[in-house]
Amino acid sequence: MNSKNLLKAIGMPIGDCYTLTSSTKYFPDNAAYRIEVPTINSIEALDKLLNEATKKGILINRVTETRGMFLHTRDELKEWVKLTNAYGCNLFMSIGPRATYDTSATVNTEDGFRIGYRLRGQDQLARGLEEILRGLELGISNFLLYDEGLLYAVNKLKIANKLNSDIRCKISAHCGYANPCSVKLLEEMGADSVNPVRDLQLPMITAIREAVNIPLDIHSDNPKSSGGFIRFYEVPEIIRIASPVYIKVGNSAIESHGSLTTGKDAVNIIRNIEIVSEMINRYSDAKQSVLKVGD
Repeated sequence: MNSKNLLKAIGMPIGDCYTLTSSTKYFPDNAAYRIEVPTINSIEALDKLLNEATKKGILINRVTETRGMFLHTRDELKEWVKLTNAYGCNLFMSIGPRATYDTSATVNTEDGFRIGYRLRGQDQLARGLEEILRGLELGISNFLLYDEGLLYAVNKLKIANKLNSDIRCKISAHCGYANPCSVKLLEEMGADSVNPVRDLQLPMITAIREAVNIPLDIHSDNPKSSGGFIRFYEVPEIIRIASPVYIKVGNSAIESHGSLTTGKDAVNIIRNIEIVSEMINRYSDAKQSVLKVGD
């Protein structure tokens, strides 16, 4: 026995997939990809983003807020729901992120980034559940999670019919998952989509897709705070190997994932979406989902 045989025995890829096999998996409407805009962290940015998208005929399938739902008032959250429902896209609100906001000293040290945005202590996990309950009251049922423990709790509560079964949870790249076995673990824990580490190469992404069925969330570009790299030309290949995939577009237009994004940022993000869309149309015949809210 060797490691490759052992991995094969448990149904996992034996290594990264250098043949870049095309995925045969799709969204329910048989589309290969959807467009997600992350780090839309203010009403101003959201309003401008959706208005500009409408003017330019751009279809955005998902908008994600990343500062933390608890930093927005109830009226603001209601406005988030109103604007995204009117446009017709799914809204994901982030839980926390708590570690960088609480009393942790470790998170502010040189090595403390390894905590990511995870929840420190059971009180913080309980507050994460309170965030979800608050969101449900306001018409929000999609949540971005930074902590595996919270994912575990939410999934168990859904199974026990203690939480709505239509709650959907996506896992942030800040959690640091970067191989097929770890992403498979999240799928088995109830994740509805997973954002692996942002800088994975195509053979690594292909192997993850072989192991899991849930959508993957892959960045086409990143802010300086997470490397600043842009892979627009790779997007058609990412769609081919990673379908069903959310292509996360626009973050190279901002400084960091926790930025309080503005209307000006939103205009630059739309510009990036136009470029990515050109690349897709030029080098691929992949289909984008036209299903919007709730799919």
